[in-house]
Amino acid sequence: MNVKHFMEDRLLVFEITEELDHHVCEIIRRRADYEIQRFMPKKVVFDFNRVVFMDSAGIGLVVGRYKTVNGFGGTLEMIHVSDKLKRVFEMAGILKIIPIIEDREKEKIS
Repeated sequence: MNVKHFMEDRLLVFEITEELDHHVCEIIRRRADYEIQRFMPKKVVFDFNRVVFMDSAGIGLVVGRYKTVNGFGGTLEMIHVSDKLKRVFEMAGILKIIPIIEDREKEKIS
């Protein structure tokens, strides 16, 4: 997982490069929690560009970080979500609380 932090916007971007199963999610969770507590960002973005598989642990990863960031007034968004992953997030009801950034907004964080 690559992490980008932009101080001027208090933006923290997590580029996830692995399949999101239980084992990998635990590693990412620890790293994400550390970086979120370290920088206290105003916005956290999960970039799913290279993710081809995700199980329920991936949903838990995203929801848990949402609760953490939301707890101190920040927001969490997702970017580069494939149609397959989008269906999983829709079925789980995640898109009601965590938005997917659309194409016109992608340039702001790239």
